[in-house]
Amino acid sequence: MAKKFIDIMDTTFRDGFQSVFGGRVLMDDFFPAVEAAKEAGITHFEFGGGARFQSLFFYLNENAFDMMDRFRAIVGPDANLQTLARGVNTVMLDTGSRELIDLHAKLFKKHGTTTIRNFDALNDVENLKYSGERIVHHGLKHEIVITLMDLPPHCEGAHTVEFYEKTLREILDSGIPYSSICFKDASGTSNPNKIYETIKMARRLVPEETHLRLHTHETAGVSVAAYLAALDAGIDGIDMAASPVSGGTSQPDILTMLHATKGMNYDLGGLELEAILTYEEVLNDCLSDYFMPPEATMVSPLIPFSPMPGGALTANTQMMRDNNMLDRYPEVIRAMREVVEKGGYGTSVTPVSQFYFQQALNNVIQGPWKAIAPGYGRMVLGYFGKTPVAPDPDVVKIASEKLGLEPTTKSAIDIADADERKSIACWIERLEKEGIKVNEENVFIAASCDEKGIAFLKGEAEVNVRKISQMQAESAVAATQENKGMGTGSYTVVVDGQKFSVQVAEGNADIQVTAVNGESVAPVAATPAPAASGESEDIKAMLPGSVWKIIANPGQSVKEGDTLIILESMKMEIDVVAPRDGVVHSINVNVNDKVVEGQVVAVLG
Repeated sequence: MAKKFIDIMDTTFRDGFQSVFGGRVLMDDFFPAVEAAKEAGITHFEFGGGARFQSLFFYLNENAFDMMDRFRAIVGPDANLQTLARGVNTVMLDTGSRELIDLHAKLFKKHGTTTIRNFDALNDVENLKYSGERIVHHGLKHEIVITLMDLPPHCEGAHTVEFYEKTLREILDSGIPYSSICFKDASGTSNPNKIYETIKMARRLVPEETHLRLHTHETAGVSVAAYLAALDAGIDGIDMAASPVSGGTSQPDILTMLHATKGMNYDLGGLELEAILTYEEVLNDCLSDYFMPPEATMVSPLIPFSPMPGGALTANTQMMRDNNMLDRYPEVIRAMREVVEKGGYGTSVTPVSQFYFQQALNNVIQGPWKAIAPGYGRMVLGYFGKTPVAPDPDVVKIASEKLGLEPTTKSAIDIADADERKSIACWIERLEKEGIKVNEENVFIAASCDEKGIAFLKGEAEVNVRKISQMQAESAVAATQENKGMGTGSYTVVVDGQKFSVQVAEGNADIQVTAVNGESVAPVAATPAPAASGESEDIKAMLPGSVWKIIANPGQSVKEGDTLIILESMKMEIDVVAPRDGVVHSINVNVNDKVVEGQVVAVLG
């Protein structure tokens, strides 16, 4: 009797990179491993989309469309190249308008994509209709998704087999065209018995020839058991990755699953142990200089209590590491449970997982529900669709007050269509204003990546990868400077915004201090004296991050709660607001400046 053929998708170069390195792997470094994977007999790859789309522009100064073209050239025309899309978000930072959703499908087809896996974190089928239609319209295969997770203990109301059956029936009744159905568990928390019962349920409901897949992560330590349960229930395809970006926060390793299914009646993609071993050796060599975050390789029994998905875990810990606050990570994970429960049980997968993390971080740093992360607030207010259960009414009230928005039942795509900033015409105008070439790719890059997309297109993006050799060199330089200390000579210092040339010498030598042409450091400018009613007040950054926008100007009168500066921190926009009525005495930072927690960023008179 012939073994049942199971289609294997290699997630190494998308989800694997995202889960382990936050997507920060340069294309020239990993392309030799793509060639090795092809030689090993792999024909189905996840090669782009999701958060991996932005990571190239944000951290690598690389064009995702160029990467996709080069990937296709290596694997040949017959390989199934798959990307990940978030329903009405596609790969954008926010909900897209209909014309941007259409452009996403058009461009991904143009740049080598075969299949788009399309999900909605809220399991709101309305958010899958138009996106799925455009995917098929442009000649792509549409893999429609139901997102899974286990709820934290003592939580109930969604994410049961019955909940997934209801969602699947809505998909089937909607008439959305699809070529396959995927059950996607980004946090890897679904228990194997629920996986078995869910796949058995789906097998009964869908036409016999329907291709069913399961995607999970090893984050909670049950992925291999979940895959075995799914195989037993009749699954047709599973996702795996190659070492060193397998296991831990990523998918189970290909070699591990080949071993786990020995003696069973399954043929996993026609793959052989020795060929995969050779591929993994090449990949290990390609990635040998990349810093491997220790949390990326860990399996945590605490993940079901959060639940934090593998693809977001390392991205968040890397950002916390960058901002010198990784010690607060355990607190944030503990705080997520309440955030998930009160947020309406949207699946912990991008972008909702990021909303959860951002709100949990706010609750830890600023106090429970003292500040509302914009994405989380808009989610509970209904701006991204309908959550599986109604969010906590007190949290909805707080979000409405903090964000100045009323709850809504309008569809997310209609809200986006009404926003002029999400029109193609708006982004064409912006490109022209910046002197950037106008074409469909550049429009989509700008629309999907906002200011960082513009920075990339203007040649101002920076490379931010963590390589061991680079980290060692930086440590050596820092140690040398520390040993040397400040030597004698001439230095320029800044005091209250004024530049001075200072001579430094040993002993009792005469030193000179000279103003440098009366030059001040913009925009730290003196302004009209503070109002007589009170003394000046320092306004400090609540979180480390970078300055995204400066809203207020020195000399401007402001009211309590007015936004002065917007910081970008942990993928959040953090408003720095006036604590009272007054006059802005000074703005002490520039756009793109890095700030630390507690740093004075403005002074109010």
